[in-house]
Amino acid sequence: MRATLVSGLMAVSLMTSAAAASDLADEFGAYLDFAGYTEGVIMVEQLTEDILPDVTFVDTRNAAEFGADGIEGALNVEWRETLERLDELPRSGMVVVYCNTSVLSTQSMLIARMMGRSNVLVLQGGLAAWQEAHGGT
Repeated sequence: MRATLVSGLMAVSLMTSAAAASDLADEFGAYLDFAGYTEGVIMVEQLTEDILPDVTFVDTRNAAEFGADGIEGALNVEWRETLERLDELPRSGMVVVYCNTSVLSTQSMLIARMMGRSNVLVLQGGLAAWQEAHGGT
C-alpha cells in the first residue's frame, strides 16, 4: 500500500512539474515571438539629460560591487533576487537595470519582463559603457 501511495505521489509530482514546465515554455515562447533584437535594451546615448530625472536605475550586482561604484542614486537589487524583490521596482516610468557588462542585468530584465514589467530595460554595455560615456563616473 505504501509503495503504491509513493508511486502515485511521484507520478502526480512529475505530471505537475511537466505541466509547470510546459506553462513556462509557453510563456517564454510568447515572449520570444514578440521580442525584437533590441527589445528591452537601451543604449547609454539614448539616456539624454531630459529623461534622466525620470529614470530609476537598478544595479543588479552584489552588495559589495554596488558599494564600490555605480550610477548615482541607483537601487541595488541583485539579479538573483529580482523575482522576490520585484515589488521594489516601479511599475511605471523607465526602469534601467545594469551590471558591469549587461550579462547579469539581462537576466534580471528577462525575469521582470516575464512577470509583466514591460518598463524594465537593460543598459547595453552596463556600467562600463556608462562610465565610458560619463568620464568614469
